[in-house]
Amino acid sequence: MDNDLAQAFASLTTGIYVLTVVDGGHHHGMSSSWVAQVSGAPPLFTAAVDNNHFSRAALARSGVLGFNVVGARGKALEDYFYSARARRPDNLTDFEYELSPALGVPWLKQAMVSIEARVVNSVVAGDHTIFIAQPLGVRVRSNERPLTSLDLDYVYLGGREVLPRDRSGW
Repeated sequence: MDNDLAQAFASLTTGIYVLTVVDGGHHHGMSSSWVAQVSGAPPLFTAAVDNNHFSRAALARSGVLGFNVVGARGKALEDYFYSARARRPDNLTDFEYELSPALGVPWLKQAMVSIEARVVNSVVAGDHTIFIAQPLGVRVRSNERPLTSLDLDYVYLGGREVLPRDRSGW
């Protein structure tokens, strides 16, 4: 990616989330920052998932996901789910979680907010698939400030591209 474009994209601030899926007996989570609300009636949000990520195939098969909002005190969640240690099918074993009441997707106990949602549509967009999902249930654990991309030492630009955040400039 061109350096100026990389810095431009790095200036787009995003929240930090953990998407969770159940695929067969596997309970899996992935770090996600490319998430946005896209409709109020009905309430819908999108989540972009790398086409080569384990979660993409699991999400396409199951059609349901957990959406866990990471609070400012939950940076350890982002650190883990973005690391190489999390690149395995059953990567939730180190965290407390419960299965959501309607869809049975993992809700992380460290998350400040957890949503269970059903996928209503998807579209391939380059190297990611954008899943459009409708929330069916929610659990609010705290009202702390959500973790954002500004709290991280890097910016994810897609695939394996990561731009270290220069704290002195931006």
